[in-house]
Amino acid sequence: MSDELAQPVLLFDSGVGGLSVLAALRQVLPEAPVIYAADNAGLPYGQKTEAEIAARVSGLLGRMTERLHPRLVCIACNTASTIALAAVRDVLEVPIVGTVPAIKPAAALTRSGVIGLLGTEATIRQGYVDRLEAEFAADKVLLRHAAPELVSAAETKLRGGVADPAAIADAVAALRAMPQGDRIDTVVLACTHFPLIADELGQAFGPGVRLVDGAQGIARRIAWLTRGQRFARREPDRALFTRDEAGLAELFPALSAAGIERYAVF
Repeated sequence: MSDELAQPVLLFDSGVGGLSVLAALRQVLPEAPVIYAADNAGLPYGQKTEAEIAARVSGLLGRMTERLHPRLVCIACNTASTIALAAVRDVLEVPIVGTVPAIKPAAALTRSGVIGLLGTEATIRQGYVDRLEAEFAADKVLLRHAAPELVSAAETKLRGGVADPAAIADAVAALRAMPQGDRIDTVVLACTHFPLIADELGQAFGPGVRLVDGAQGIARRIAWLTRGQRFARREPDRALFTRDEAGLAELFPALSAAGIERYAVF
C-alpha cells in the first residue's frame, strides 16, 4: 500500500460549519481519508475585512499543505471562498475546491421567483455573489441578509446546546420584511454553518420554503477531481484547530459522529 493512497482530503473552515460538507463527502467517497481543519482562532470570518481573510486563509492553507501533503483542498467556507479562492489557487499546487452560494440550483427550484439568501456580512457583499446572481438569477429577485448570529447558533448546537431561537426568528423575519419577502419560496444557506441548523430554520420559515446549500455539489466536485484515484484510510481521521480554547472538548462528540476521532492544535 503506497503512501499516495493515504493522502488526505483537507477540509478547511473557520469553524465546524464544514461538517455539513464532510457529511456529503462521506456519501460519495466513504473511504477517503480526511483532515478537518478549523481556524477557530480566526472565527468569525464574516466580520473581517477582505484583506484580512485573504491573507489569513492563504497563509494557513500554504502552511497546512506543506506539512500535511493533501491530495486536494476544499475551502468549506463561503466567506473564505468568495474572497480568497483565487489567491489560494495562485499559491498552492494541489486541486482546490471552493464553496460558493448555491444561487444556480435555487434559481432552478424557485416557483415564485423570489429567493432569500442568508450569509455572513462578508459573503453577501461580494462581487462574486453579484456575478452569480447576474449569471443564474437575473430574472429572479434575490434578497440577501447577513445573519452572523446563525454561525454562533450552529456552533452552540454542535457543542450540545440549543441553537438560539431568537437568532433564527430574527433572520427569518429580516428576509420576510424585505420588499417581496413574503413571496420567498427558496432560501440559499450561503454559509456552511447554516445547514447544521436547517431543521430549526425550516420550522421558522414554514413548509412552503425550500432550503438550498452547496454541500452535495461540492462533494460531487471533489469526487470528480479525484476520479480514478484510490484511497486507504490507515488511521482515524483527525481535526486540527488553530487555537486551544476552553470548551473545545464540547465539540468532540459532534466530530466523533462525523468520523473524526483525533484532535490536535495546528
